[in-house]
Parts: sequence; C-alpha cells; structure tokens
Amino acid sequence: MSNTITLTHPTGVLSGTINLPASKSEANRALIIAALAGGHSTIENLSEANDTQLLNRLLQSDAETIDAEDAGTVMRFLTAYYAITGQQKTLTGTDRMCQRPIKVLVDALRDLGATIVYLGEEGYPPLQLQGFAYSGEKHLKVRGDISSQYISALLMIAPLLPDGLVLELEGKIGSRPYIEMTLALMQHFGVSGNFEDNRIVVPNQSYSPATFRVEPDWSAASYWYSMVALAREADVTLPGLKKDSFQGDSAIVDIMRRLGVYTEFTPEGIRLTKKHCEKKVAFDFTNCPDLAQTIVALCAALGVTLEMTGVESLRIKETDRIQALQIEVLGMGASLDEMTPGVFRMEPAIITKRKLAFRTYQDHRMAMAFAPISLLEPVQIQEPGVVRKSYPRFWEDLEKVGFGVVRN
Repeated sequence: MSNTITLTHPTGVLSGTINLPASKSEANRALIIAALAGGHSTIENLSEANDTQLLNRLLQSDAETIDAEDAGTVMRFLTAYYAITGQQKTLTGTDRMCQRPIKVLVDALRDLGATIVYLGEEGYPPLQLQGFAYSGEKHLKVRGDISSQYISALLMIAPLLPDGLVLELEGKIGSRPYIEMTLALMQHFGVSGNFEDNRIVVPNQSYSPATFRVEPDWSAASYWYSMVALAREADVTLPGLKKDSFQGDSAIVDIMRRLGVYTEFTPEGIRLTKKHCEKKVAFDFTNCPDLAQTIVALCAALGVTLEMTGVESLRIKETDRIQALQIEVLGMGASLDEMTPGVFRMEPAIITKRKLAFRTYQDHRMAMAFAPISLLEPVQIQEPGVVRKSYPRFWEDLEKVGFGVVRN
C-alpha cells in the first residue's frame, strides 16, 4: 500500500459512467437480519466495502475472539447479535474502535438479559459476551441523539425477544433515516414495526428468509457530486440510484442543488450536470452526518460560506471528524469554528497555486472528501488505502474519468 497518492484534474470535460459500490449501510443490516432469519436468504449486490466483507466473514466464524477492526456497524450489530443468540464471544477491534463508546448499547442489552463484561475500560470495547437469559423487560428508554447504530442493533433483535420491544427515544433523534432504513429492511424480511413520534414498537415475530438486492451507495455518490461541482464542465452518470431510496444520504440531491449540481433521475440511475452555485449556505446534517465532510471540503474549495448543525456524532467516528476538518481546511486558507454549541461556521478558502496535501486520520471519508479539490489544484492524499473501508475502487474510478493518479 502506497503512503501517498497525488491527484491532478482531467484535461477535458469530466464525464463518464461510474458503477458505485453497494451501500454498506443496507448490506450490513441485511446480513444481520438474514442471519437472524436462519441463514437461507440471498443478498444480491453485496457491498465490496471492507466493513461488509468483514461482517460477512465474522457471521460465519466459529472463533471465540472476534475482531471487528475499525468497523462501527460490525462492532455494534454483532454485540446485539451475539447477545440475543446467546453466543459466548470476545469482541474487540482496533485501538480507535476501543476508544469509541458502546455503553448505551451494552446497558440496554444487559437490561434485556445479556451478560456482558468489559475487558478494558468501562463503557468501551473489548467486550466479553457470556450468554442471555431474558429479563422480562420489554420497554427501554434510549437517548435519541446517540449513534443510530445502537438503536438499529436493538431493533434488529427486537422481534426475537419473547415480548418484543418498545423503544422510547428521548430528546432529539439523530440519523432518523438510518432507523427507518432498519425498519424497512426488517419489513422486507417479514417483520413489522411501528415508528411514531419518539416511540418504536416491534412485537415478537419471526423473520422469513428472503432475497434482497442492495442499492448503490449514496454516500459514495456524494464525492462525485463534489467533483461535478468543482469541474468546469461535467456530465456524470451513476447507475442504479433511486429517488425513493432507504438511504438518508440521498439528501445529497437537495444539498448539491444549492452548490452547483443538477440531478436528473432516469430509469437507469442519475445524471449529474452543472448549474449555478450559491455563495452562502446553511445545512442541518442531523439525518445525514456522513455527508458533512464532503460538504465542508467542497465549500472551502468553492469559496462558499457554510453554516452547519447536527454534526455532534462526528466526534466519535473513525476519528474526531470535526477536529480533523478544522485542521485540514486551515491548509486551504479556510477556518471552521464553533460559533455557539453545535453551530459551526466555515469561512471560505483562498487557494493559492501550490500542491495541497491532506491527512486522512485513518478515516476513509477524509480521503474521499478532499480528493475532488484536485480539480482546482494538484492534491496529495496521505494513506490513501483507507478508502477500502467503503469504496475500494475509488482511485481506479478517478483514473477512468481522466484524473492523473500517481501512487508514491
């Protein structure tokens, strides 16, 4: 794996057809539900993302110690899966994963009857799962502003509980579309749930094996939107994306309409072309936090003033994404400051004629968010191999549409 990659822009029009990787959000939920349905389901177009391939392997593993590596959904979904199925496992991950909190999920599973022991610091992996004896508890209260992965993990095991589960989300709900995606996938496999206001009810039921085809990843599409916004001329087609997507990151369509990209939905997918770009925008990323890095990097490059909210969860991702963004946009002449609690403002960049270098902080989205800036100036990306987490072919796809890609 090379330590850096240098990107230069295509010489002509940015155009081509890009087959995006499948959604790991959909794929990872489908894999867990299929396992809970008895393992006779068919998941088509399974994501090539490392997170998904890892989960697929681990679900078939008989090992006592399970390494979730740096994959948040794998750690959280498997914690609930092993708990409800009564498996005795030790669940660990990378150093960074063992710094990411899991107490909310563990507390909830303990309330339901799981025996889970922390092997290191209280509230963090590694975990030892020692079995499950139903407590009779069927009503849980969980904060709504925590990672939606905790909530999804609980929902997917809910129908297997003898009395089902009533989940009451307290306060503001973050990443609501991801919770709705989980319920929609559960429905596809024969389980009904009701999500009304801040209350989710899932009765005791059985999953039915089914065939499910995973949609291409809207998060991956966001980087192509950014490239179109920064190109002089562009005409890019992304097959397979649908208007009525389960994925919350399909919000990129409306966001990018203000930042210079028009989306045309066709029977094959979407076609992206350029339009007028606004100079000052404000976005709430509560329902689509994974888009924030793309938009920060893009606005810095476009010279657009950005105000953003709903990014609290970014501090506990693969890295502290807020801090990483603050550091990296400084190198472009931009500033990203927290004006009041939860409200961030970025003043535009002044890009000079020089090669820009960006660190990735072991975070795939940092690499892909800053790569499109190479349409303006040569860009060096450090540790480019991080893209394997969600979009392993990213650099090859850039080469296909004419980017200069030099691995150092």
